[in-house]
Amino acid sequence: MLDFSYKSILKVALPLMFSSFIQSIVLITDAAFLSRYSTIAFDASGNAGLIYVTLFFALTGMADGIQILFARRVGQNRINEIKSIFASSFYVLIGLVIILFCIAYFLMPLLLPYYSKHLDLAEAQTKFIKIRSFALFFSIISLPIQSFLLSIGKTWVVLVSASIIACSNVFLGYWFIFGGPFLPEMGLKGAAYASCCAEFLGMLFLLIYILFDKSKIEFQLFSTLKISRKAINDIFSIGTPLFFQGFIALFTWTVFFTWIEQLGKFELTVSQNIRAIYFLAFVPIIGFASTTKTYISQYVGAQQFDTIPTIQKRIRILTISAIILFFHGAILYPEFLIKLINPNEVYLQKSTEILKFIVGSFLIFGITSVLFQTVNGSGNTIASFMIEFFSVGIYILASFILIKIYHLDIYWIWSVEYIYFGSLGILSYCYLRFFNWKKRII
Repeated sequence: MLDFSYKSILKVALPLMFSSFIQSIVLITDAAFLSRYSTIAFDASGNAGLIYVTLFFALTGMADGIQILFARRVGQNRINEIKSIFASSFYVLIGLVIILFCIAYFLMPLLLPYYSKHLDLAEAQTKFIKIRSFALFFSIISLPIQSFLLSIGKTWVVLVSASIIACSNVFLGYWFIFGGPFLPEMGLKGAAYASCCAEFLGMLFLLIYILFDKSKIEFQLFSTLKISRKAINDIFSIGTPLFFQGFIALFTWTVFFTWIEQLGKFELTVSQNIRAIYFLAFVPIIGFASTTKTYISQYVGAQQFDTIPTIQKRIRILTISAIILFFHGAILYPEFLIKLINPNEVYLQKSTEILKFIVGSFLIFGITSVLFQTVNGSGNTIASFMIEFFSVGIYILASFILIKIYHLDIYWIWSVEYIYFGSLGILSYCYLRFFNWKKRII
């Protein structure tokens, strides 16, 4: 069982935060490289990248369910069941990856010309997504290992893996995009190839680590490679709502950016500037979200419900403090951040205004995320899916009204972030306050 002192919480969360920070640096450097290469490559990688991230977040949702199961079994001291969950998770992800790869590689190139207003942008997105989609296969190995390590608190390993991905992606990204020794200039395709290679290296590190780590023996991880019907049922029972939850959360953002693209290329480029910096605010939120799931699942498994409010309070304080630390530049020096992404002066003023405007929404999310992840960590994943479903429904409706009906300025369109995070928090609070969420048995 993990201790819930501030020091212990930070010990679990900090590697995840730095892992997220490194991933944010990757997004920022990719955006910076491509914006300097061409605006069409910058916009295409942003929109097509969202398609990939939507599919990847669906897989991550299933992996979150696996993580919850691992942590619950640790809390229940049912260690002998972890090996069957670990083995079965690979088979589950193989089937899902094949389906999602077919969507990305075969279906999306057919759909993009129909909903994209600009044909050149659609063609560029197609080139990017057909290459980028191959990286989904690496998650078959990396996600189960990562879920296991997160559930037992070995978050530093995930940090090292993310560091390998980040460093290699920055180096390969510049080399592949602009060309260099032994390689021609590849532009947008180069960015996709670089990201695939980087994710392969991260996966390779996790695989080598788990094969030589003593936890492999302690938990008998590779003592069986057989499919366990019970483990499969448990994974799908907990993970399926999170799979669709991850999908709809990012799919909604994909729809949002598609509608912005239909407004015009200026609005799209401005929004892509914001999107690239956006993930800096997600650094602490993602880190503490995974930490919350692990803690809640372990303490619910141990039936120690009285400690949960204290855990929530401490994680909430740490999350808000970390958001201010990581995202303070959005208030103090927003122009500098925007210029890192895109030096073109045409987009600077509007991008700066929006960046300063949305800061408050992340502070709201820092509070609501802890509530929402408590629902997830408790194992009530159907409830968390419904909370996400209604929140994104409100988000999509608000976006449609602001963009399609009233055609508001892009500045006011970004106010939908407040609507989404607020809805997520209110619905999560109501569920935890009025429903008997502590009785979920997994």
